[in-house]
Amino acid sequence: MDTVVLKFGGSSVADNDKLLLVARKIIRFVKENNKVVVVVSAQGKKTDSLLNQAYELSQNPNKRELDVLLSTGEQITISKLSILLDELGYESISLTGWQAGIYTNNVNQDAIIEYIDTRRVNKELNSGKIVIVAGFQGLNKNLDITTLGRGGSDTTAISLAAAMNAKYCYIYSDVEGVFTSDPKKLSSASKLKELSYDEMLDISNEGAKVLHNRCVEIAKKFDIPIVAMSTFKCDEGTTINNKIEAQKIKSIVKDDGLILLQFRKVDIDYMTIYKVLIDNEIIPVELISDGDKIKALFKSSESKKIEYLLQKRFADIIIEQKVVSRISIIGYGISNNTQIFSKLLDILEGEKENIQKIDVNNGKIRITFTKAVENEVLENIHNNLIG
Repeated sequence: MDTVVLKFGGSSVADNDKLLLVARKIIRFVKENNKVVVVVSAQGKKTDSLLNQAYELSQNPNKRELDVLLSTGEQITISKLSILLDELGYESISLTGWQAGIYTNNVNQDAIIEYIDTRRVNKELNSGKIVIVAGFQGLNKNLDITTLGRGGSDTTAISLAAAMNAKYCYIYSDVEGVFTSDPKKLSSASKLKELSYDEMLDISNEGAKVLHNRCVEIAKKFDIPIVAMSTFKCDEGTTINNKIEAQKIKSIVKDDGLILLQFRKVDIDYMTIYKVLIDNEIIPVELISDGDKIKALFKSSESKKIEYLLQKRFADIIIEQKVVSRISIIGYGISNNTQIFSKLLDILEGEKENIQKIDVNNGKIRITFTKAVENEVLENIHNNLIG
């Protein structure tokens, strides 16, 4: 019997009707004579709700206690899904991250899985049960609950797949796979049948929400094929594996979740700012010293935390912030294709006053703008480079 790992995101398990759809998909894999491990997220926006409740109590809540709080969302989902599967006649068991043997480092809110003791999961599988594991969480050496950061259920799923030598890891969500661009922003985006690990990693790192970047890194390391597909449709998904097609654009990602912060203070310097951020486990997307100003790009979700930390540390610091966009063109080897570059520069001619920088590596070309730009800019680039 093959072992397969199925992961279902928050939108897939948002209510009891959706849980029934998920249960039917799980049962299909069981009927195909597979051992099935299921990893689930918290239902709907439960994590956001818990996080908001914590910040109503404190501007800077204790990270250990946040992990204890946030881990409860997934525990609700695993128990409800197990109750439902048992009712449908399929024996199952729910396991928290620590019951499933998932051990992490000591970092709260963004822990890294160090190893997985699979004995409990294998024992339950060998007794004929479907094993349902809470995503996003584990246990550190102090026996404290840790969480893996946003999107961490993907990481749980692929880590379990690697530890158990699973044949495939299926990541189910409310989209049918990976597209040439975000279909919610661009109706002309088309679904990709196949991507390399490196291309998917670039897509994830540039702001696409389909797969968590750490999940892709682990899949690449252990060569576990990922299939990204829809919970709500029966269409074929996108397979992420080790196959590479050279010099072909695969996807164009627009990230609107970035903020540009400018810090002004006479006696402040680049390294001091960097040290304060790193000591508080915040890694800037970019940090640039520019005369008496320091410019930095961050994920917008971190803006409140950054302001709080810097104003606490530097009493007279002046912080200016604005939302900016970045568009990333992704495909292995495209930086060596001068035709792509020439075409892109022609497309961007009308936007040159709004471009802060263009940077390139082997797998992507990134355009960072000085402000938030409309989706029409994405559409123009996509339709001219991909069609």
